[in-house]
Amino acid sequence: MTICFQDLRVGDTIPELVTPAIDRVQIVMFAGASGDFNPIHFDDERARANGLPGVIAHGMLSMAILGRLLTDWVPITAVRSFSARFIAMVFPGDRLTCRGVVKTKTEQSGEQLVELELSAVNQRCEPTLIGNAWVALR
Repeated sequence: MTICFQDLRVGDTIPELVTPAIDRVQIVMFAGASGDFNPIHFDDERARANGLPGVIAHGMLSMAILGRLLTDWVPITAVRSFSARFIAMVFPGDRLTCRGVVKTKTEQSGEQLVELELSAVNQRCEPTLIGNAWVALR
């Protein structure tokens, strides 16, 4: 599907992304992919010793899922910037719903750019991540 700049309006939403429950296998696989083997991501005892209720997912795993929201909507080559701020921890069993809303539209340097406000919430509708992205459209 091709998204056309002229068809988008400020306030429009992009198709949301809902994940299955985050599980420990996914967390450990992300540890391997990222090289982040901090035991708070795979060892409940060590996580509790660090003041956590148990294992938590990597913040960057949540950001990667939010990034997938973008690349499900436009090709990665259209993404000009992507940033996020971590709001709350994600635990095994959490399901994330990621959303994007058109914030602004502009033309710069010959490109038609759309700014998106991004967010992720868990199954309790608690925000876990907020972000921003700029994408170039035709």
